[in-house]
Amino acid sequence: MSARLTVEALQQLKEQEFEKIKIRLEPCDQIQAERYHLLLCAGTGCMACGTMKVKAELEKALTEHGVRDRVDIVLTGCTMFCAVGPLMVVYPGGIFYHKLDEENIALFVEEHIVNGRLADGILFQSPGEKQKAVHLSDISFFAKQQLLVLRNRGLIHAERIDEYIARDGYQALSKILTTMTPEDVINEMIISGLRGRGGGGFPAGKKWEECRRYKNFPKYTVCNGDEGDPGAFMDMSVLEADSHAVLEGMAISAYAIGGVEKGYIYVRAEYPLAIHRLNIAIEQAREYGLLGKNILGTDFNFDIEIYPGAGAFVCGESSALMYSIEGKRGMPRIKPPRSSEAGLWGQPTNLNNVETFANVPQIILNGGAWFASMGTEGSKGTKVFALTGVINNVGLVEVTMGTSLKELVFDIGGGICDKRKFKAAQLGGPSGGCIPESLIDVKIDFDSLTEAGAMMGSGGVVVMHDATCMVDTARFFTDFSVDESCGKCVPCRIGLRVMLNKLEDIVAGRGQEGDVEFLERLGKHIKNTSHCGLGQTVANPVLSTIRYFRDEYDAHIREKKCPARVCIDLIKFEVNEEKCKMCGLCFKACPSGAVVWEKKQKAVIDRGKCTRCRSCVTVCKFDAID
Repeated sequence: MSARLTVEALQQLKEQEFEKIKIRLEPCDQIQAERYHLLLCAGTGCMACGTMKVKAELEKALTEHGVRDRVDIVLTGCTMFCAVGPLMVVYPGGIFYHKLDEENIALFVEEHIVNGRLADGILFQSPGEKQKAVHLSDISFFAKQQLLVLRNRGLIHAERIDEYIARDGYQALSKILTTMTPEDVINEMIISGLRGRGGGGFPAGKKWEECRRYKNFPKYTVCNGDEGDPGAFMDMSVLEADSHAVLEGMAISAYAIGGVEKGYIYVRAEYPLAIHRLNIAIEQAREYGLLGKNILGTDFNFDIEIYPGAGAFVCGESSALMYSIEGKRGMPRIKPPRSSEAGLWGQPTNLNNVETFANVPQIILNGGAWFASMGTEGSKGTKVFALTGVINNVGLVEVTMGTSLKELVFDIGGGICDKRKFKAAQLGGPSGGCIPESLIDVKIDFDSLTEAGAMMGSGGVVVMHDATCMVDTARFFTDFSVDESCGKCVPCRIGLRVMLNKLEDIVAGRGQEGDVEFLERLGKHIKNTSHCGLGQTVANPVLSTIRYFRDEYDAHIREKKCPARVCIDLIKFEVNEEKCKMCGLCFKACPSGAVVWEKKQKAVIDRGKCTRCRSCVTVCKFDAID
């Protein structure tokens, strides 16, 4: 890295570095080349699956074939398609290879690099498709996304600021410092219609404007990276893959608000890779004079500090988060005053989440109207979702606001695993709700999801099939919320515990008439009287499952039966002779020898040996276990 940059030097560096990476950006069907860029996914998911072992094997095989000097190995952040990692994209051509390991890497090097042929064995083939996909763009998971926040996914090195600069990095910061007033910046943000992506959905520009209005100094800007929803990994992936986009967005907000010289990124300590890359990014930005004193040779001063959170879910709430940074117990406080007036250390503080800040540079570069041209009337731009659950294409996706849930699940997600039927999707985490199959055409935007009994939340989508018990799903999320409640207010502390006890009774066969009505009344009471936004939404999983799956509650209570055969206390563990196909899968799966079976004979379960582990239920393809 070189010395501190001026505005002119930043532009020169951009042009210089673009030449080095343009091979990844220019359309090309070519396979053979004098030089290759191998972009290897080094997000948390792929790293856990062995990315570094794959890299080591790549280095070895390339050296053995004498072609190491023709190849650049680039460790990127999350490439998004988490279900089939470790992943690699090869340029020129954008050739996509998946499920890499130490064995098939040797094949890849020999075929693709040495002989200039596709390594057919590690090309991707979508379920139901006859042909394998060659290019990234051939795969529906990628082709149907709209990338703004994730525009650099799988394209740049996760730890090299120069590659971010080559992709217009810090150009927005340069623009505002040389051609825009703080009021101009705020106006563009208001025009964009960008709403907070952390779940609240408050307009970011209005929040900045409110914070600028107060004249108490110093002021602070804070990035909320405390992503605690089950199944959510959007913020983690953005921080790992494109840290500088968040840093630049924070610097722009500091300039717009005025009087802000210090920012904090509150990130979960459970995200060590994100913290590692943030630390690298901050040091690189400081060295280039993009953070610190006299940024880009101007009189603008701003620096950022990382604050690792200790894993408390409630610290995702703004005031609790700020108390935590101050070294206090993370507890929500009464509002008003709001954080924009009296936040961190009682000073005016702006807080946005990771995804919100990551949108800012592109809005400033392209204009608020450009961003507002995408999405719906009340929800502009795009949204990043973590798509998880019983779905073929698990991963990180970014779609235009207004995309239907059906498109997300079936066109991008590839449909439901094991040819089962879609039943519901949980959106918004433990504060969200379950959307049933009857509403699968619902548009994914703030207003439509709220009307359906769910919420945008931070962007977690957990897909469930017809073998999911919705009563048990409500119990799971309520149990999570009970554990994570700060306990400050009675409705949340006591009400949630009572709600959980009632749900546990129902799934255990102890439910009684009137329990559902009681849960509805209690849920509405918790919603209306809890102290903070978390307490006001934690009953949503229960209320939404009652709203759409009342029949399952009635079956548990009146018939002492779990229609999905999930609640162990309500399963008889008997083989239905009419459905049994005599395949023997239950016999092979049973760990306690409770299944008696002979070839071409129907299975029988010995209840004396049965441990109720559900192995037989899980493997049976014919739903023959009652």
